[in-house]
Formats: sequence, structure tokens, C-alpha cells
Amino acid sequence: QVQLVESGGGSVQAGGSLRLSCAASGRTVSSYGMAFFRQAPGKEREFVASISWNGGSTFYASSVKGRFTISRDNAKKTVYLQMDSLKPEDTAGYYCAAGKLHSSSSEEYDYWGLGTQVTASS
Repeated sequence: QVQLVESGGGSVQAGGSLRLSCAASGRTVSSYGMAFFRQAPGKEREFVASISWNGGSTFYASSVKGRFTISRDNAKKTVYLQMDSLKPEDTAGYYCAAGKLHSSSSEEYDYWGLGTQVTASS
């Protein structure tokens, strides 16, 4: 069983930065692909970024590429999402996910956190 807990959300001005953390528990979590998804009110959940089990491969949604960076520290069982140059359209609940494969599809992920809110105001 894997449990995921996100932290680091908050409210910032447009152009600001936040760093989200996703702390994972479970003996095999270091072998899982990890990802962040987001969901704004009235919209479907969308992929943001993912990272392979060893950090050697990353994928980004085109809307965040060049502004967000995903990384992981397997010794700490933690995944990070550094978000720079935030825009009002980045406002959403951000969710951490873990799965056997490293993918942009939410269907590939077996475990999900409860989410943390990010608000970027203009």
C-alpha cells in the first residue's frame, strides 16, 4: 500500500513561485513512477508532470513546460514540483499520483493524494 501526502500549496501573485512536495510511504514507492495532476473548478483533471522511478525521465504538459520542474529524492521518498512564473490559469487543486508506469494518463496511476490548493492571482 502507498500513501501520498501533498504540501506546499498556497496563494501567490502571478509571476511568483511555489514548490509542492509529495511525501510517500510504502516500502516499494521508490520503484514507482510519480506524477502531478491538477483540477480546476468545473474542469476535468489534467496531467501536469511525471517522473520515472529513478528520475531519469520526465514528461511535462505543454502548458507548464519551461516553467515547472519535477524532481524526486528516493532516500526521502519525496517528489517535488517547482512552479515558477505562475499564471492565473495555473490555479487549481494539485494532486500527486504513483503508479507502476511513468505516464501522462491518469489511468496508469494506482495511488493518489488528497491534493493541495494553488492560487495565482493577477
